[in-house]
Amino acid sequence: MSLGSVFLPIRASSPRDAAERIVQLLIGLVLYGVALGFMVRGGIGVAPWDVLALGISGQSGIGYGIVTNLVAVAVLLLWIPLRQRLGLGTVLNALLIGPSADLTLAIVPVPESTWIGAPLFLLGLLLLAFATGLYIAADFGPGPRDGLMTGLVARTGWPVWVVRTLIEGSVLVVGFLLGGPVGVGTVLFAFGVGPLIGWFLPRIAERRRARSAQLARVPRDL
Repeated sequence: MSLGSVFLPIRASSPRDAAERIVQLLIGLVLYGVALGFMVRGGIGVAPWDVLALGISGQSGIGYGIVTNLVAVAVLLLWIPLRQRLGLGTVLNALLIGPSADLTLAIVPVPESTWIGAPLFLLGLLLLAFATGLYIAADFGPGPRDGLMTGLVARTGWPVWVVRTLIEGSVLVVGFLLGGPVGVGTVLFAFGVGPLIGWFLPRIAERRRARSAQLARVPRDL
């Protein structure tokens, strides 16, 4: 098996374009971890995958960020029978988000009340949608969970919403049974993250396309 059959190639209009997109990718992934930390500290519930990670963390004693990374690696193993190809963004997604979340949890104290925790959660949700737009628009491959979804859609022929619902629902149930926190924040995430990403992503992607086109027109000797 060749590397080309496993890893997506890095395509860019110029070396500078590739460098800028990598920086955008890194910023997006770090901010994504920060957003997860904010939502966890909010204390009003978290996203289904974080319910699972926190449930495993509580049962095992392993830190939340490390569990997040381990879950991402486990999900990547599910890509093998689906024949999904890894991108640079896929690998960095699995490596960077967890430590960024753990660092945020180490810095941000537990809120003294829900009146502080709820706005912190909402800030995290907004930041997560923005960060998602950044790393997806960088176009270095999907994250582990997104790739699992698209791979299952391709293999089963089922609609995206059915596959996504089955994945998120299964993860939520397992996480809840392990003691992960489910609350109003879980519901807010379920209904809010899609529209927010839908607002941020096209705008960030359009800016990225315009910037790439601009760099493609710059003479190579400049």
